[in-house]
Amino acid sequence: MITIDGSHGEGGGQILRTALALSALVGEPVRIENIRAKRKNPGLARQHLKVIEALCEMTGGRAEGLAVGSTAVEFHPGRLVFDIGTAGSVTLLLQGLFLPSAFSGSSLTLAGGTDVRWSPPVDYLKAVFLPAVKRMGIEARVEVLSRGFYPRGGGRIRAEFSRVEAVSPIEMVHRGRLLEVRGRAFSSNLPVHVTERMARSALETLGREATIERETSRGPSAGAGIVMWAVYENTVIGASALGERGVPADVVGRKAAMKLVEEMKRGAVDSHLADQLIPFMGLAGGQSRILVGEMTGHAQTNIWVTEAVLGETFTVEEVEGGVLIEARGKGFTLS
Repeated sequence: MITIDGSHGEGGGQILRTALALSALVGEPVRIENIRAKRKNPGLARQHLKVIEALCEMTGGRAEGLAVGSTAVEFHPGRLVFDIGTAGSVTLLLQGLFLPSAFSGSSLTLAGGTDVRWSPPVDYLKAVFLPAVKRMGIEARVEVLSRGFYPRGGGRIRAEFSRVEAVSPIEMVHRGRLLEVRGRAFSSNLPVHVTERMARSALETLGREATIERETSRGPSAGAGIVMWAVYENTVIGASALGERGVPADVVGRKAAMKLVEEMKRGAVDSHLADQLIPFMGLAGGQSRILVGEMTGHAQTNIWVTEAVLGETFTVEEVEGGVLIEARGKGFTLS
C-alpha cells in the first residue's frame, strides 16, 4: 500500500483527488494521512467524501475512514466498471473522477456548485481544460444544466466520456499565433445590468478585440462571474473572476481581464491548467512538455503526489519565457 502525506506542499484537497484518481487506475491501494492539514477546517469535507464514494462505486472498491473531518482514509480500488452514473459537487468532484471516467467511458451527472471560489469555473473547464486533454486523446463533453453558487449550490452538469485505452503525450511549449479572445459573463437571480457591466469592464481593460457572451438566468442560487480565454494556434489560456457581495460588477470584469493579460505574457499553459495536466502527463505513453509562466505550489504538489503513485517521472527547469515541465510518462493502459 502506498502512503501519502496529505500535508505535503500546499496541503489541500488536490492531493486527495490526484492520489485517488491514480490509485483507481493503476489498482494500487493508498492510505492518505494528514488530509487537508493546512486548511482552516482540516480533514474530509462533504465533497471529498463524494469523490471516494463515487470511486468505490465505479471500481467496486472499498474505503475506510469515511467521515466528515476524517484526517486519514484508505482506498482499496477494485476494477473499473463501465457506463456508471453518479452525483457529487461539480468541478472538483469531476477532477477526482475524470481519469477513471475517461478510461471507463462513463456518463456522470454531478450536482453542487458550478462556479465557486478555489475551484475551476465550469466554463474554464469547457473552454480551456477539455481542449487540452483532447490533444491527449481524451474526448469529453460537459453540459451545464443549471448554475450553482455558494452557499446554496444547486447547480448541475452532465459529463459524457468516450472510452480511451491510453493517454497520448502532449506538447504545449509554443503558443503560436493568437486567433481570438473569447469569454462568458454570467449571472443568476441578479439584475441584467450585472452581466453587462462585467463584460463591458473586461473589454475596456483588455484593450483588444474580444467576444464576450452575456448569460443571465434564474436558478436555485444567486451569483455571478466571468471567464475569459485566449485561443492560440497551439493552446488556450484562461482566467476568471467571481462576483462577491459588496464588490461592484465592474471590478469583477476588470479583475478577470487583468488576470488574462498577465497569463498571456509568458508560457503556453496558464498557471491553473498546468497542475491539472500533471497526472495525465504521468500516465501518457511518451514524453510530454508544457511551458507555464509561473510554477505554482499546486503544480509542485501534484507532481509530488503523481510521482508518489507512479514513480519518478518529471523534470522542471527554468527557461526563457517561463518554467518547462517535462514528463516521461508510464504509458498506462487498462489491459
